[in-house]
Order: sequence, then structure tokens, then C-alpha cells
Amino acid sequence: MRITKLGHSCVRLERAGAALVIDPGGFSEADAAVGADAVAITHEHPDHLDLDRLRAAAAAKPGLDVYTHAGIAERLGELREAGARVHTVDHGATVTAAGFDVHVYGERHAVIHPDIPVVTNIGFRVSDSERALFHPGDALTVPEDPVDTLLLPVQAPWSKVSEVIDYLREVRPAAALAVHDGLLNENGAGVYAANLERLVPQVDYRRVQPGTVDAI
Repeated sequence: MRITKLGHSCVRLERAGAALVIDPGGFSEADAAVGADAVAITHEHPDHLDLDRLRAAAAAKPGLDVYTHAGIAERLGELREAGARVHTVDHGATVTAAGFDVHVYGERHAVIHPDIPVVTNIGFRVSDSERALFHPGDALTVPEDPVDTLLLPVQAPWSKVSEVIDYLREVRPAAALAVHDGLLNENGAGVYAANLERLVPQVDYRRVQPGTVDAI
């Protein structure tokens, strides 16, 4: 499995010539989902879901598969008219997307503030014959099955570093890659890395730059 970070919380996963893109939002590259065979969307916030990026993906790939929860799926009629296949999934669902086995976990976005409504949020555990990766979206959901690599949302309006550290300890992956870091400058990223590396040394924590391709 190869992974490319495409800005903030968007990643591209590839194997055997097929590609799955998760959360091509407004902080990712404009062509983040172009060329994907399938797209998975965790929730509706614009840093995770951008309709222009989905339109570009559907235009580039006839029959594009899109996996998301019902609240988003009902808004994607335009993509269906363009030939995309929109699939509704929720907690407990299992599907095959771009050749990957995908299990869906989670139901709710983390609380930002009591005065802000909580939206639906689902996470995707993506696996091949050798490795499993989990993208939780905007929640600290602990998947029911083990994962080798956790895409760790390191900074957000809804979290603090102690929660991120405890989440990493609870999931216990072999490795963690930083996502949801689009609002951090290098100083802030360094502070988070120092705390994670010191307090969860058993996990190989890394922050990769957008466009960087890695094998996991």
C-alpha cells in the first residue's frame, strides 16, 4: 500500500494500479481526487469535503465510486448525474473500494463547542493483504479491529494535545502519520511532535509534507 498526503486531512492510497482518496477538502490540492477510482468522505465540513474537487474527480473517472454517510450522499445528485456511483455507508459497514477492504467505524464528529451542532462523522479502516490503516475523520474513534498505521488528527478546534496523546495510546498502532495539521506552522508542528514522541515512544510518529509518497 502506498500513501500520498495531499494536504491537511486528505490522503491518496494506492495498490495494484488503483487509488482511493479520502477527504479531498478545501485545504487539499485542487486535483487531489483526480484519477481516483474511489473517494471516501468522513463528514461534511469544507476542509474534508469540497464539491469542486469531487466534480473534477467524477469528470476524470467515469463510474467513480463515492462512499460516505447518508447526510452527504443525498446532496450528491449532481455527481450521480455525471455517472458517479454514490454509496451510503455507516458504522459497521464493510465494502471493497479501489481494491481495498474498507470497514466503517464511528458515528459522530467530536464536540467543537456545546453551541455548535454535532454532525455525522465516519472513519475508514482500509486494508490490503498485509497492512491496515485507519482515518478517523474528525473524531477520536477507536476502531474495533487493530490497525498498523493511524492517520492521527494532531490539531483541531475540537481537540487538545492530551486527548491526542491518549487516543494514540489507546489505538496502539505501530505507526502514526500526522493529518489534520493544515492550521499548524512549523513551530506548532514541532511542539506536537515533541510531545507525541516523548509520551508515546512506542509508536513511530511522522509528519509528511503534502505530495510526499510513502509505503506503509
